[in-house]
Amino acid sequence: MAKKKEVYKVKPLNENKKNIIAALIDEYDIQTADDIQAALRDLLGGTIKSMMEAEMDEHLGYGNYERSEDREPRDNYRNGTKRKNIRSSYGEFQVAVPQDRNSTFEPQVVKKHQKDISEIDQKIISMYAKGLTTRQISEQIEEIYGFECSESFISDVTDKILQDIDDWQNRPLDEIYPIMFIDAVHFSVREDNRIKKLAAYVILAITLDGRKDVMIICADGLTGMKEAIGTAFPDTEYQRCIVHQVRNTLKYVPYKDMKAFAADLKTIYLAPSEEQGRAQLERVTEKWEAKYPNAMKSWAQNWDVISPIFKFSNDVRKVIYTTNAIESLNSTYKKLNRQRSVFPSDKAFF
Repeated sequence: MAKKKEVYKVKPLNENKKNIIAALIDEYDIQTADDIQAALRDLLGGTIKSMMEAEMDEHLGYGNYERSEDREPRDNYRNGTKRKNIRSSYGEFQVAVPQDRNSTFEPQVVKKHQKDISEIDQKIISMYAKGLTTRQISEQIEEIYGFECSESFISDVTDKILQDIDDWQNRPLDEIYPIMFIDAVHFSVREDNRIKKLAAYVILAITLDGRKDVMIICADGLTGMKEAIGTAFPDTEYQRCIVHQVRNTLKYVPYKDMKAFAADLKTIYLAPSEEQGRAQLERVTEKWEAKYPNAMKSWAQNWDVISPIFKFSNDVRKVIYTTNAIESLNSTYKKLNRQRSVFPSDKAFF
């Protein structure tokens, strides 16, 4: 369940706060919520300017209006100001950054080369993760915050997470993943002015301390997956998704017989042992074969990847008989990227 975002609770107004608010309303002639935003933007700019001046005082060792005869002889002193545009959650504003003769002043409230204090980078990455394109993000930023962000700037910001992705790919894995679910989700990607379909193979693992090995991999019949797993992990049990097996079987059965057929299928995969399951398979096949000759063929053909489930307890069976968990995860990926018909590159896709 998603964590509920904490709502800020406005603290009770004391007399000092009431006086400040009254002064603000009078000073800025506040009438609307937009007037409040404009006032806060101006106050933020003024506060940053005052803090920078105080930092310069500390840096130089004397105040801005201190008389020259009261100062100790120094080889560094104020050297005017430099205009700087700053983006904030209240919009964009301009401040005069104090300068010193030796160019050694390093402001801390808004550092050199820092032009954004709105955490816009994180907001851009968040919107990108939710499936918005660079153009849509650019439009959203301008509409909400009142300043422009070019599509190239947004691309530069989203590229910053590539190192995080690389770190994630190279993170140390657990000693053992006793159960792993794997499925593919497909997206369109542009390459050399052509659009191609790429598959993202997503693995959802259930972790447990122990030997470095993969014991079970559950999938829904991805082409070549069984052979790939057998090559990489020859001792691994490959379990076909029972839910998908049942669904594929019932495609051959009309609605009038579906309930009875499904009940018979349960006697196969809920059998206590593989031997009993095989016996039930033969019984169900014999019962329905004349009426629906194609329905049970896949059970016999895929028995080697259906039957591993009988080696485990009922508690484990409940976990591995379906790949719904990974499909739900992939459904979320599709939902997040619904607004993207085509990814501009492999990098953007990843």
